[in-house]
Amino acid sequence: MSQNALDGLRAELGTIAPIRRVGRIDGAEGAVLRVTGLGDVAGLGDQVRVARADGPPLGGEVIRIDGPLVTVLPDDMTEGVARGDRVVLIGPARIAPHDGWIGRLIDPYGAPLDGRPLTGGHAARPLRASPPAPATRARLGPRLETGMAVFNTLLPVVEGQRIGLFAGSGVGKSSLLARFAARMEADVVVIALVGERGREVKDFVADVLGKEGMGRAVVVAATSDRSALVRRRCAWTAMSVAEHFRDQGRHVLFLADSITRFAEAHREVAVAAGEDPALRGYPASTAHTIMQLCERAGPGEDGSGVITAILSVLVAGSDMEEPVADILRGVLDGHVVLDRKIAERGRFPAIDLLRSTSRSLPEAATEEENDTIAQARRLLGAYAQNELMIRAGLYAEGSDPALDAAIRAYPDLDAFLSEREGQDIENSFNRLRLILRRSASARPQPARPSSAEPAPDREAQLRALPGS
Repeated sequence: MSQNALDGLRAELGTIAPIRRVGRIDGAEGAVLRVTGLGDVAGLGDQVRVARADGPPLGGEVIRIDGPLVTVLPDDMTEGVARGDRVVLIGPARIAPHDGWIGRLIDPYGAPLDGRPLTGGHAARPLRASPPAPATRARLGPRLETGMAVFNTLLPVVEGQRIGLFAGSGVGKSSLLARFAARMEADVVVIALVGERGREVKDFVADVLGKEGMGRAVVVAATSDRSALVRRRCAWTAMSVAEHFRDQGRHVLFLADSITRFAEAHREVAVAAGEDPALRGYPASTAHTIMQLCERAGPGEDGSGVITAILSVLVAGSDMEEPVADILRGVLDGHVVLDRKIAERGRFPAIDLLRSTSRSLPEAATEEENDTIAQARRLLGAYAQNELMIRAGLYAEGSDPALDAAIRAYPDLDAFLSEREGQDIENSFNRLRLILRRSASARPQPARPSSAEPAPDREAQLRALPGS
């Protein structure tokens, strides 16, 4: 028998208990079940299994304890549940990752979604583990190759960094995550697809990731039709899998799409448990739940591996002040904003560089590289501030040398933000420096109005612009 099979057998045997406590369904209210007989032994978060007389067993989780009465939120539809049905107490939620999970698509319970057998590990891990102790955590590591010029230069990513991708729906965040999964420097990639449409899960695995991306990835998926319990568990399971590989000393890239749907699933569970909405409909525990998940990523303890995390956030109408986005910006080491207007003109990834930042700077770059980054940002900023005037034809070349350089550099810089990098970070910087040198080399003479034509009245033209 192979070692993988033995590990799987040990895992199965480890779940067998000689005695299981059993309760009974006492009633149902909305989406929750009331259970008697477990109040003295059940704990919050414990898993249960309801033996329905009509239908397969139904899983669930203890979300509230009121004396002898326990409230259970089921993880599927409750049709067929009747008063008096047996409820078996399973215990705390755990997952047993295995190295053989690499290249596989699984659900939040560790079951395969690709139709092939899956071996579990011999050691079960809690879904909600504590992050490494702050005093023993290692520092952020070296800069990483990302396969994209903009992240190799202007928005560098380092080992152990946690970055947020803030975007509306359909702006290209999933495609950007797939690029990271396929090209970014890492030993293992763990991807959490929380609340995705079923069709998109298959497309993401087969077409977007492809064989190259899946060759080093573990994909944990909970589609949008699954219950809030399962969707929330998806992110926790994926993080536990990432911690499994981190504890082996590996560099893990953790990708989550999206934290917003994770927060929405938590809201459903918390409201079912009786928690009142506090922050624009989100319960007060949302902030802690998100922060706890994020803190589990990052550098591990000295001598162990590291988890680099890239987390996507859905922002409706580009509202960066909505609760989930606001919470995440405070705990992440950088944020990347994807703009719908940029996507609509055909540039992908649609990164708004001036609204994006990497908190790994300036330490992640040399002094010369930091100067190059600052110069590129100045040129893009100058162009953005005067874009309306430039496009309206109201700017005369030669009036402002700095703006002239920005206008010359803008097309190349804009294209640079979408370029893929087939070599290394140094090559990305060399291309960026070349763009900056070209913009500075041509210095046209100040424009002078022809004697036959009077100089245009710029103030009158500016007043005629819409909104003036």
